[in-house]
Amino acid sequence: MRHLKAFLVKFTACFALLAIILGGIYGVTLGEVFLISVVLGAIGYAAGDLFLLPRSNNTTASLADFGLAFVVIWAMLANVTPVENVLLPSLIAAAGVAVFEFFYHKYLYRTVPGKRGETVEQVQENLQFQTETSEELTPARPDVRNDEGDK
Repeated sequence: MRHLKAFLVKFTACFALLAIILGGIYGVTLGEVFLISVVLGAIGYAAGDLFLLPRSNNTTASLADFGLAFVVIWAMLANVTPVENVLLPSLIAAAGVAVFEFFYHKYLYRTVPGKRGETVEQVQENLQFQTETSEELTPARPDVRNDEGDK
C-alpha cells in the first residue's frame, strides 16, 4: 500500500509540473501531459526509485532521473504531440522533474520500507588462529637423496 501511495504522489506531482511547463508554456494538451506523466511515472518509479535509489545515493538517482525524464519526455513529445522543437521543452521539463525527484527521494526514505543499500560489515568474533608448521621440502636424510648428490 505504501508503494501505491508513493507512486500516486510521484504521478500527481509530475502531472502538475508537466502541466505547468508543457501545457502552460508550450501548449501541450492535458491528455498528452497525462500520458507522458503515466509513462514517466511508471518507468521512473520502477527503474529509478525501486532499483537505482536503494543501490546508490540521492544525487546519483536524481541525475539518472533527469536523463530518464529527458529521454521519455523527448520521445513522447516527438511522437505524440505536434510541437515542432521538442529539445528545449524536454530539457526544461526534465530539469523540473529532477529537482522534484531530489526531494521525492527524501520522502521515499522516510515512508517506504526497504533496503537502502547500506553495506553491513560482518564481524566474526572469537577467531582462533594457529600457526601451521611443516617439514622442509628437501629432505635432510641421506638415504632419500638422489644420485646426483643434493646437499
